[in-house]
Amino acid sequence: MGPLSFAPIAKRADPSVVTIYTVADEEPSGLFARRRARTQKGLGTGFIVSKDGVIITNNHVVEGADEIVVQLSDERRFPAKIAGRDPRTDIAVVRIQGAKDLAGIALGDSDGLEVGDWVVAIGNPFGLSHTVSAGIVSAKGRGREDVPLDPSGYYSFIQTDASINPGNSGGPLLNLKGEVVGMNTAIRGGGAQGIGFAIPINMVKQIMPTLLEKGQFTRSALGVRIRDVRDLAPEDRSQLKLETEKGAVIEYVEPSGPADRAKLEVGDVIVGFDGQTIERGTLLQWLASTAGVGKVVTVRVLRAGKPFDLKVTLGELKEPKRAPRPHPVPQDDNPFE
Repeated sequence: MGPLSFAPIAKRADPSVVTIYTVADEEPSGLFARRRARTQKGLGTGFIVSKDGVIITNNHVVEGADEIVVQLSDERRFPAKIAGRDPRTDIAVVRIQGAKDLAGIALGDSDGLEVGDWVVAIGNPFGLSHTVSAGIVSAKGRGREDVPLDPSGYYSFIQTDASINPGNSGGPLLNLKGEVVGMNTAIRGGGAQGIGFAIPINMVKQIMPTLLEKGQFTRSALGVRIRDVRDLAPEDRSQLKLETEKGAVIEYVEPSGPADRAKLEVGDVIVGFDGQTIERGTLLQWLASTAGVGKVVTVRVLRAGKPFDLKVTLGELKEPKRAPRPHPVPQDDNPFE
């Protein structure tokens, strides 16, 4: 049986939830145009994590913005600047200018969530500010194959049936203690209802300090292209002498890259990374990208069915140049809410 009321959770969290307005300059058009037009790009949500005005939101909420205005729950408005952002995880850190003694919200532990747990979402769907909705954790570990997003991104979404709509982006997903366990980020297109996705807060906590310090997140790399063992055909698993469906099989090794120098080979199956068991490739990608450039890690490998360990010195992931997300994006075609 659930709580008799979610009101205490909403009341505690509401002062920390903000509305984010963004403005983008557009190039003048027309023969007699002289000035750049200012148009509102969009509206999203964020939540305050420190009393000096540090706010967490989605990168897609603020990407391409020339001006950001944050509105607090008491309707005061303040200018804000991007302190750091990471397009690959769709996480951004924004800092309010000119405000102090703000109500920061507690960050919880998303790893402790279980399917079926109650959760509460707060945000600004369709501009309806500080809307509260409730539901349960429907699933964990949803990846880019479940939500059609940027294939170069790192995703391990919490799925929830708490009502999430356009405008909820960047808002908190709370547990019954009133702690943030996720950041509401995406919805399932195609007319689906009760299917929303949130970035686990532990993922946010892992990269937030670097975004505040450096403005961006530099990723480490193993230097391989991989595929889940579970996606292999039975004959391919037999050829590799695999008796398990867990792990990530190497399909390509970057010449002279970290894995190549460590003597990893195509067909090797990675089942452990730096002491953690690897069941799916998405976990390996996340661990390898966040371990740190130059770090020496132990990789557990199956080769022809036989296990052994290799030491790998991680390199730096070369980030491709990314074009900013065009704006405005038609909401019917956009999985981000």
